[in-house]
Amino acid sequence: MILNDEEKAMLAGELGIVAKTAIEHQIKVGRFFGAQDFVPVTQAHIMADTESLGQAGVMWLERLADAGEGGVRIPTITDPRGTDFEKASFLGQEEWMLELERRAIAAFTRLGVSMTDTCINYQTILAATRGEHVAFGDTGVVIYSNSVGGARSNFEGGPSALSAGLTGRTPRYGFHLDGQRQATLRVRVDWTPRELSDWGALGGVVGRLANNYWQVPVLEGLDRGPSSDELKHFGAAMASFGSTALFHLVGITPEASRLSDVGGDKLPVAHRIGKSDLDALREAYAVEKNIDVVVFSAPQLSLYELRDLAALCDGKRFKKPLLAVTSPQVKPDSDRFGYTQRIESAGGTVLSGMCFYQSYAREMQEAKGWKRLATNSAKLVNILGGYGYVPMLATMQDCVNAAMTGELK
Repeated sequence: MILNDEEKAMLAGELGIVAKTAIEHQIKVGRFFGAQDFVPVTQAHIMADTESLGQAGVMWLERLADAGEGGVRIPTITDPRGTDFEKASFLGQEEWMLELERRAIAAFTRLGVSMTDTCINYQTILAATRGEHVAFGDTGVVIYSNSVGGARSNFEGGPSALSAGLTGRTPRYGFHLDGQRQATLRVRVDWTPRELSDWGALGGVVGRLANNYWQVPVLEGLDRGPSSDELKHFGAAMASFGSTALFHLVGITPEASRLSDVGGDKLPVAHRIGKSDLDALREAYAVEKNIDVVVFSAPQLSLYELRDLAALCDGKRFKKPLLAVTSPQVKPDSDRFGYTQRIESAGGTVLSGMCFYQSYAREMQEAKGWKRLATNSAKLVNILGGYGYVPMLATMQDCVNAAMTGELK
């Protein structure tokens, strides 16, 4: 790779062992993907839940922090943690899990990382804008920032995202390049979703069709522009089902004012998607009627989602636990506006700063007896089968009703 003078100084150890360790890692990544040089980045976002890090990962963080040479060079934030400390006992989490979290948080803090603990930073912290090069980790964050914001990021693994924060740059490959952002798959949509769960289902269908990180779907035929929350569920599911990092919606997303802007006019319509395709995806998960728990998570809920959930909870009393997971930035407003109280008066629990599947979900299932799970997140149903759950996709209204009756209809 071609290095400038500052990068050469980092590699030579002139700026300390932390910067040297970081850029050595980035050079390996860059060479693997054929990057010719580095691109400066303005923000980094790290996925680093301790279930994924384990003891070895936390010890690596601690070694970097113990070097005492300073830390990140650019604003660097974190994805959801593995717990909400105030609700850890309710979740059945054990002390060793919490201690690992405390150690990771302490190490990140010493490195200058801001503990935002969110996967919806584009709704809460600072949305990346068109043409802005960033180093983001969470797949839902990347696909939203690339597609809706027009920013430029690859999926950055935890060490790579932290390295970007420590060096202020990332290898220039993939979605940092103009050519990689052109459409490769043209899809016609014959029915525009209305519910968040339907937008997630559409994302899941498109993701399965793409089924490749380097595929860039372009969709035409939507009869209106989706809201931020609808785009959030759509993109998060597409990234989960297909490893997709970028999509275009003709006339809606910033790089595709016209089909020809992203080369879609040169592609045949490869697939047409109707309501029946979305129904088929949902019905593939409708294997049970009785449920043990309802979870709204993955992505974390916005203030408007909590508002809508609170309205559905008014006057209700839940027979089964209902969990609503949001970010530390949204939770205080939810408290202030009374949404949290309304949800919890019905028997629900509002959690902050975590994500259900990154919070020792298998151990939670065993501790709490939760197996059959209802959610309106297509991303979550795609993931939780691997943790031993039987997940079912439904609307927010139907999920609330299931918490009341114990049965999903």
